[in-house]
Amino acid sequence: MKIQGIPYRTIWPDGGLVRVIDQARLPFELRVVELRSLRDAATAISRMTVRGAPLIGATAAYGVALALREDPGDGALGTAIETLLSTRPTAFNLAWSLERMRKRLAPLAPSRRAAAAWEEAAAICEEDVAHCRAIGAHGAALISRIADRAAGRAVNVLTHCNAGWLACVDWGTALAPIYHAHDAGLAVHVWVDETRPRNQGASLTAYELGAHGVPHTVIADNLGGHLMQRGQVDLVLVGSDRVTAGGDVCNKVGTYLKALAARDNRVPFYAALPFSTIDWSLSDGERIPIEERSPSELTHVSGALEDGRVVSVRVVPEASRALNLAFDVTPARLVSGIVTERGVCAASAEGLRALYPGCGAAA
Repeated sequence: MKIQGIPYRTIWPDGGLVRVIDQARLPFELRVVELRSLRDAATAISRMTVRGAPLIGATAAYGVALALREDPGDGALGTAIETLLSTRPTAFNLAWSLERMRKRLAPLAPSRRAAAAWEEAAAICEEDVAHCRAIGAHGAALISRIADRAAGRAVNVLTHCNAGWLACVDWGTALAPIYHAHDAGLAVHVWVDETRPRNQGASLTAYELGAHGVPHTVIADNLGGHLMQRGQVDLVLVGSDRVTAGGDVCNKVGTYLKALAARDNRVPFYAALPFSTIDWSLSDGERIPIEERSPSELTHVSGALEDGRVVSVRVVPEASRALNLAFDVTPARLVSGIVTERGVCAASAEGLRALYPGCGAAA
């Protein structure tokens, strides 16, 4: 995707280091930072310099490559995987990516591991781009069908959090269909949830939609239901950090409330995600680990002053406690369908297995 006409990915190797866009600085500053070590990669994930489940997985893969450049031994490989795995417990792409790296590297002689790690990390990134592009094509068909019934008006899509190219290596998951539809000439307008407490919608989704020229409006998180009641939402399209084999969708906290409002107002609710987000070991969304992050993300907000300085200010009384759970789970019964790189399916064990034969849930 492009920013001011210049094509970017969110992550790319450069010699013996890795470069990433610092998403904590957006939308006020486009800054690229260097990852030179395992510790740099782990810190970038935990502090959300990079975020979004697919990008977390890609960064972890390169984190392993950075670690093995220094020490390709068995101990270093195990330490790298355990260190990175502990950074964000909910996003399944992280565990999927690290397990893929382990399977690829562990059988090799240490002398061959470093080069193989860089190759495998690059392959994970290229596959993510291809998968997100395919998700875009499949999801755009949903928008196109709505446009056929819209009598010439724009199709209104509501999003939550950021599931665009900034959350992936390129294209995105939930935003990829919007980009495809927009580029094909369909009139699309996006309602962008601000997505407290980190405001990824207001800061990141609005930023990348604006850079691509997609019409959009930022709204308060709690306005979505009202817009659905007034017939101003045609489709809710979200990403996911983990989907169970039974079709339960774990995503940024607040997604469940959007799904409830969508069901009550007969608005279709879809989740868009690649294969690497599906946790085939779980059938019940209640077993998904929910990350609890620092209360400061809730008690403070960041913004730019008129002179351009970015500051953080407290908005909660000093004596008040804050609970900052980062995700919630939307039961499969509230999900109209799941958009993947292989097509669109029902949010059910049967639907997912139809797209991915041979995969299935454990307990």
